[in-house]
Amino acid sequence: MKTKWIVLIVVALVVIIGYSTFKGAYNGMVQQEVAIDGAWAQVENQYQRRSDLIPNLVNTVKGYADFEQETLTAVIEARAKATSVSISADNLSPDAIAKFDQAQQGVSSSLGRLLVSVERYPDLKASTQFSQLQVQLEGTENRIAVERRNFNTAVQSYNTFIKIFPKNLIASMFGFEAKGFFKAAEGADVVPEVSFK
Repeated sequence: MKTKWIVLIVVALVVIIGYSTFKGAYNGMVQQEVAIDGAWAQVENQYQRRSDLIPNLVNTVKGYADFEQETLTAVIEARAKATSVSISADNLSPDAIAKFDQAQQGVSSSLGRLLVSVERYPDLKASTQFSQLQVQLEGTENRIAVERRNFNTAVQSYNTFIKIFPKNLIASMFGFEAKGFFKAAEGADVVPEVSFK
């Protein structure tokens, strides 16, 4: 009789410990996935801020009649393409992140060309409105970099969490999949050549 009670107590303890471990792992995955969703929302928020600044910047530049129309058109088209590419927080796969990032890099590239072109227009460069917009845009680019880093940190933590044994078994049972990172643009590791002529 005594042995029977010991076996029942041991079995009950194993069940309770197993349940606690399972519950903790599952809830941890859910919490980290929600943290990634929040980090992603902040990334989108900063890209939206940049997108909202672009029309004001373009309108300010348009006021200078001889400004290169092709440069303005490239900025407007890049913004339209970037705003048409959106990702649900439920689909943060590496491919989806890469597609989103590629569209955003098009905006960055065209804005860079616009800001370089401004150097040839001293009146525009001296414009207070343009200067304020340029400062806001630079601040937004910094915020984007910070939010992308925060997102990557959350993804790294989550991806590590779901790949560690025995959590990887629970993750595969409930469909928790690895999320994608923001990665440096291709060629970002090459030092640009600067030439002063």
